[in-house]
Amino acid sequence: MSYLILVLLWVLFYFFHSVFASLNIKRKFKAVMGRYYIWYRLLYSIFATFHFLLIFVYSATLIEQRMLNQSPLFTYIGYMLAGLGTIILVKSFKHFSNLKFVGLTLHDDLKEKEKLITKGIHEYIRHPIYTGLILIFLGYFFYQPSPSSMVHFIMLLAYLPFGIHFEEKKLIATYGEDYRKYKKAVPSLFPFKLKKTA
Repeated sequence: MSYLILVLLWVLFYFFHSVFASLNIKRKFKAVMGRYYIWYRLLYSIFATFHFLLIFVYSATLIEQRMLNQSPLFTYIGYMLAGLGTIILVKSFKHFSNLKFVGLTLHDDLKEKEKLITKGIHEYIRHPIYTGLILIFLGYFFYQPSPSSMVHFIMLLAYLPFGIHFEEKKLIATYGEDYRKYKKAVPSLFPFKLKKTA
């Protein structure tokens, strides 16, 4: 039952993430909030941060046994994966404003169209934030191989196809043919493309 609650918390987190990022939902909020819509991003960031912290505080209360034997090798792998994931995350934020991303710079994201980022790490993968999170969550599992860390990782992997689908639907609506060309040219999560079968 404890892990079912953890799964449910993640389902709600990812559900709210996709819903509140939707252009249709944003337009509805803007119709209600009017000129105060510039606070939307910051309010969502605060809500998401508390929800994220709630998940990890809850998982810390679970009494768990390690799924793998204690090993310096696993600890090292965990640090390496999480470190690489953190580097990718930092590089993914290089070409846009962190303050705008979290909402500390108040703005109307429905009115102010950001430039499509295709530089830096975005030349090689379209969703480096997700790639970084995959590596961080996997690294955390190797560092702390518990059922809850496995749930964190599996729930992220389960969400990604949906998250990428909805995010790219929004990006196509925003950037049109420019994003379609970018999507065809650049892989989604890892810097290689699978060969298409004839």
